[in-house]
Formats: sequence, C-alpha cells, structure tokens
Amino acid sequence: MTQIKPGRLNQLKILKINDTGAFLDGGEAGEILLPAKWIPEQAAIGTEIEVFIYHDNLDRLIATTMKPLVMLGEFAMLKAAAVNQVGAFMDWGLEKDLLVPYREQSVKMTEGQEYLVYVFADPATGRLAGSTKLEKYLSTEKPAYLSGEEADLIIWKKTDLGYKAIINGCHEGLLYADEVFTDLKRGDKIRGYIDMVREDGKIDLRLLKTGHEKIDDLAGHLLRALEKHHGFMALNDHSPAEEIYRRLGMSKKNFKKAVGKLYKQRLIDIEERGIRLLGLMDA
Repeated sequence: MTQIKPGRLNQLKILKINDTGAFLDGGEAGEILLPAKWIPEQAAIGTEIEVFIYHDNLDRLIATTMKPLVMLGEFAMLKAAAVNQVGAFMDWGLEKDLLVPYREQSVKMTEGQEYLVYVFADPATGRLAGSTKLEKYLSTEKPAYLSGEEADLIIWKKTDLGYKAIINGCHEGLLYADEVFTDLKRGDKIRGYIDMVREDGKIDLRLLKTGHEKIDDLAGHLLRALEKHHGFMALNDHSPAEEIYRRLGMSKKNFKKAVGKLYKQRLIDIEERGIRLLGLMDA
C-alpha cells in the first residue's frame, strides 16, 4: 500500500487523466489530484512521477511537480511576499505561499524581508506552515556527536561570542568568532565540525578540522591566497596580527603554523619582505 508523505517529494503512479488533471495513487489517502498544468508531457496512465504533496485552501491533498525551496522539517531563508492580519506569507517556490502565523513569529515580520524559517505540519489539519521561533523545533536532548565529526550547519544568528548555527537540522551549536575565517550571514549553509559536546549538552563548533588536518586546511588556504596574489604576499612573523587576519582571515598563530608547514614541504620561500610561492614570479 502506498504511503504518501505530505510536505515531501513522493513517487506516485498515475491512475487516470482527464481535463482536470492526473489522479495519482495516494494509497490510504485516496486519489490525489495533480492539476493539468503540472502534468509532464511524457506522463501516461501507469507511469510514476515525482510530486510534492501539500494541502490546498480547502485542506485537500494536492500534488505539484514544482519543487519548493524548503520541505517539512527543514530550515531555509525565505522572503515575505505579503503580510496581513493572518500572518506573513513566504515565497517558497510554489504558487501558494507558505503561511507563518503571528503566533509563530519571533519578531514582527515585514513584507520584502528575508527570514530563517522552519516548516512544520499543523497537528490539527496537517497543513504545512512556517515558524521563525526556531528554538521550539530543535532537540534539547544531549547529542552523541563525536569530536571532529563533520556536520551540516545553517548559520542562525550572530552573538557576542560568535555565530549560533543549526546542526544537521536538529541541534543548536556555537561557532566562536576566532574560529571563523570568512564572512557568514544568516541562512548560509556550510560544512563544519563538532569541536566538543559539553556536559550541559551545549555544542561547540569549528569550521576547520582539528590537529594536523586543521594545519593542512590552513596551509591550503594560505596556498590559495598566494596563488591569488601572483605568488607573493608581504606578510611575515613581524606583521601585525590585525593585518594577517584582515588579509587571510586567520590568527597570527595559525598563520605561522601554515607558513611552517608549507616551508617544510618546500612549497614557499620566506623572504625579508614576505613569503613567496616557489615556481611563480612576483607579478
């Protein structure tokens, strides 16, 4: 028996086609309409097609071949297409906008602005809705992450300590400011690493791997910077830490580690004025 998943992509078989559209096998949910305008040219009775299932304005299940920007249980940056007395209607890539009711708004939302939104299903109707009260939808249980484990991160908000991030769509973690070597903004999706899980369940994150792997990442970053600057950068041990961070996005300590790594591998030469990538001429 077919088990459909509203709010997700489903592979459903076409049972019949008429002027209204294609009627898909929804199993226990019955036949689900795919309106005629969304029927692919090659579609025929008996074939399976991939569709997104959601509820229409009458709370009936309906299908579309359009793919939304975000699905059930996911987070994404969405723009408020309209705001009225009901709430904010977010553009999520479908004809029907996603409603963020006022009770699910962490701040009053404004038309034209972008917000980080979580998609959930209303327990009473099953209808999909959005929320910017993200804390409600993150796990508070202590996770079993291992130090150094790779993770998918979504940047949530900036704090005095660094950046709050959503880990694997489940938990909240913190990227400390001195571990961030690039510009980050809310909604950015990046790869990162678990630094440690504290006794109280709070999670520290980093963007670079630990130990020797981290040094390799830093050395690779420095190599790419040298290539971008035609093989030479006027930076050395005597350069101010602020200048190193401004130009490379790394601390002076990490800069020295990266220089030492590349020098031992005979990839760079250390000159009085700075560092030079061997095999390239200063432009």
